Amino acid sequence: MHSWYRPTFAPEHGALLVLFGSLLSGAALAQSWTSDTTWACVCAGCALQAEHPLIVQVKQRRSWKPRYLVWASMYGGSSLLIAFYLARHSPILMWLYLCGAIALILDAIAVLKHQQKSIANELVMFAAICLSTLLTYGATTGNLTPQAWGLWILNTLFYASAIFTIKLRKTKTSNLKPSFIFLSIAILITLGLFYSHWLLPLTALTFAVALLKFAVVIWQRDWYTQCRFEHIARFETYFTMVYVCLVALTVLPPTLPSA
Repeated sequence: MHSWYRPTFAPEHGALLVLFGSLLSGAALAQSWTSDTTWACVCAGCALQAEHPLIVQVKQRRSWKPRYLVWASMYGGSSLLIAFYLARHSPILMWLYLCGAIALILDAIAVLKHQQKSIANELVMFAAICLSTLLTYGATTGNLTPQAWGLWILNTLFYASAIFTIKLRKTKTSNLKPSFIFLSIAILITLGLFYSHWLLPLTALTFAVALLKFAVVIWQRDWYTQCRFEHIARFETYFTMVYVCLVALTVLPPTLPSA
């Protein structure tokens, strides 16, 4: 039995990977790094860590666990304090906090209905984590531009594509049709963002990494569906790192402005 004072940590490798990529791409788009950028990263990290013990406690609602309640409160309280500090400088961030709160409520409802692993709920959670893109950008610049919203949507589409490839590993969800439908919709959305000038041409092209990853999965489907999950985690990490690096390179200027 775990002592109540032992910290809890979110075990999902994918969620941490999405958070890292979202924070870095938002900071790259802002084209500078300030103390508020650092605090935004800490805020997002605490928020993600708070979600884990809270959701576990919701799952075990018939048995209250002091350890989960204590650490959910500590992580959540730290995140809220930093969030309101950042909102004093950038009031527009309050809209992001509202979206994050709604996503957390929807996640809790999905847990109660035993639908946490449903595609709809996972899409919501990926979109919520990708709000970190807007958080770092908004905290750094003090505003949210169409380009920042466009990058948030692009990040959500890229990371959400993993939902459909991972589900190919399960017999009940091994149908390729949902993957093709999602990727087709994602391509249309990305094109729409490009033509509306919410994404730079090269930034929009980075979604090709998701298409390449899907092509590799189809090509090596037997390996992908039968290998150990640690290999899948490594596979997803490689493609994510390529995507994040390319996004950062497309939004950064040739030389950063001097402080």
